[in-house]
Amino acid sequence: MNQKKIAGEKACGWVKDGMVVGLGTGSTVYYTIEKLGEMVRDGLNITGIATSEETAIQAKKLGIPLKSLNDVKQIDVTIDGADEVNKDFQGIKGGGGALLREKMVAAASLMNIWVVEEKKLVEELGEFSLPIEVIPFGWKQIKWSLEKEAIETELRKNDSGKVYQTNNGNYILDIKNQILTNPVEWQEKLAGIPGIVEHGLFLNYVDIVICGKANGEAIVIKK
Repeated sequence: MNQKKIAGEKACGWVKDGMVVGLGTGSTVYYTIEKLGEMVRDGLNITGIATSEETAIQAKKLGIPLKSLNDVKQIDVTIDGADEVNKDFQGIKGGGGALLREKMVAAASLMNIWVVEEKKLVEELGEFSLPIEVIPFGWKQIKWSLEKEAIETELRKNDSGKVYQTNNGNYILDIKNQILTNPVEWQEKLAGIPGIVEHGLFLNYVDIVICGKANGEAIVIKK
């Protein structure tokens, strides 16, 4: 069974006619957007707010009407993926490089739903690298600053070996080999470093986690 498809499509049940819907980025929410496209073709009236250029392209192909985040005061529900989520509803996001826009859209939303496959549910965060979006100017200063605290980072590159750039023109440093026992402490640490635009810790954002399981079920975990 395709756990991503199971979770992604299940989340569409929270989308109602007339809603403003945040559209996340990634391989699981891809299926949400595909399903929403079908629902729009069948008469559903929604307005989408895309969290990345990739998502915007997909939504436009499917006929989902889009607006900019600047055009709406609030979002009814945002459906997005996550790279890790623990039992306290804390998560890591940004594997797809859209963490800044994802967090801005999440912050403007009345409800946030994450769609994940079973392996994304973890006891402690950190097995998945924690991304931080940094401005290109002086990015090595940030890397060196973290190295002083024995925090290993790696500059993200694309498949062709060039430095990966976000939709905002920034770089991403991925923090490696750190178990984030105290995510709040990490959030405070990263917030105090100049040049870090945003980090991939999403604490106190998600309201519902929908997990697709190998047996074909989609379990709904509410905060």
